[in-house]
Amino acid sequence: MSLQVFKFFGGFLVHKKNPDVFELIRSHCNRIKALPNEIMMMTTNLPSGYHRDLQLLKEHLFPAFKTLKDCIEMAGLMLSNIEIRKDILVDEKYKYLYSVEEVNKLVNAGMPFRDAYKKVGRDIEAGKFKYDISVHHTHEGSIGNLCTEEIKKQMQKIIGSFPFASVHSAIDSLLK
Repeated sequence: MSLQVFKFFGGFLVHKKNPDVFELIRSHCNRIKALPNEIMMMTTNLPSGYHRDLQLLKEHLFPAFKTLKDCIEMAGLMLSNIEIRKDILVDEKYKYLYSVEEVNKLVNAGMPFRDAYKKVGRDIEAGKFKYDISVHHTHEGSIGNLCTEEIKKQMQKIIGSFPFASVHSAIDSLLK
């Protein structure tokens, strides 16, 4: 993955190459996910009647909408500028990514997992680790079988279940 349009600075981590923006989006979204708990805690133990203290909810709630909008816009900007480098894993520096594949091959050949795990670990330590970059996954969601069409169908079914037409109609009638 490459985002050449954007420059990222890892502070004193000069080797850092991952886009900080995604880290910040994740963190902001986690803050938004904590919002229901904040609201619950602020509204706990309220006596009956008017509550002036509910105005404090605005300090948390309204900025969260702007933050969410900003996160969505930034994610869209970042994703529209991603460039996938197809053969990047051919580089030998990524060879240890295939260690799990090698463990799985040994297990599928009949070796107990614990023994396969130890063997591959020893081979890596001894500098004798051999690997094959061709993978042939078939289970759903794997590299060779992403099931994107099935996911699209499920997503369309879920989106289709929302009553957007009635919501738009209600908004239009309110605006008249």
